[in-house]
Amino acid sequence: MIALPPAGSGIEDSRFHGRRRGRKLRPGHDRLLEDYLPELQLDLPADGPAIDPASWFPVGMEAIWLEIGFGAGEHLAWQAVMNPTVGIIGAEPYLNGVARLLAVIEAERPNNVRVLADDVRPMLQRLSDSSLARVFILFPDPWPKQRHHRRRIVNDAMLDTLARLMRDGAELRIATDDQDYLVWILRHFQAHKAFSWTATRADDWRQRPADWPNTRYENKNRSGGPGATFLQYRRVPRAC
Repeated sequence: MIALPPAGSGIEDSRFHGRRRGRKLRPGHDRLLEDYLPELQLDLPADGPAIDPASWFPVGMEAIWLEIGFGAGEHLAWQAVMNPTVGIIGAEPYLNGVARLLAVIEAERPNNVRVLADDVRPMLQRLSDSSLARVFILFPDPWPKQRHHRRRIVNDAMLDTLARLMRDGAELRIATDDQDYLVWILRHFQAHKAFSWTATRADDWRQRPADWPNTRYENKNRSGGPGATFLQYRRVPRAC
């Protein structure tokens, strides 16, 4: 067993993501942001009652999933194709990544994808309780420098928010290839009563589940460490 220090309750930094743009976009990607993104983009009203995210999709969707920080969109696009009756919200503030997702799905134009090209947290505050059946946080920025740890998206406030939004039994999938961040993640989830780790043996977090596609990011193994860790948590049923 790994001895984990207790999770702190320090103030989280609001800047969990970095730059909004990277290198200059290709002309085709610029076009996608201008012409295709408006069809998928979520525009939240400034105020009003809590929003049921199912209202953003065609009638008949069996569940709503959320991917926070979808990178180049490969995983989100795969899940959308494999789960056509699930509405999938992708939140990504990095516009180059948004453009890449649009390029991947442009030909098929699935009707079960919606995009928030911005910080996910204001949207989370507007969603209704128990409205999400699955959440993905895959390879979030580890912010490796000690002074930047408060920017990590896995923190006490985020877990409280997700606990409110996820329905009983909902699944949260999180992956990292940074060993320091792995300990951080385990520590915070272990301290939170709303989530239960599903692993019963080491292979449960070392091996990729069958419905968890590989991505180019993972192939690069950017951390230089032993590779990716795949964690799955369940939302503990609420007390009656």
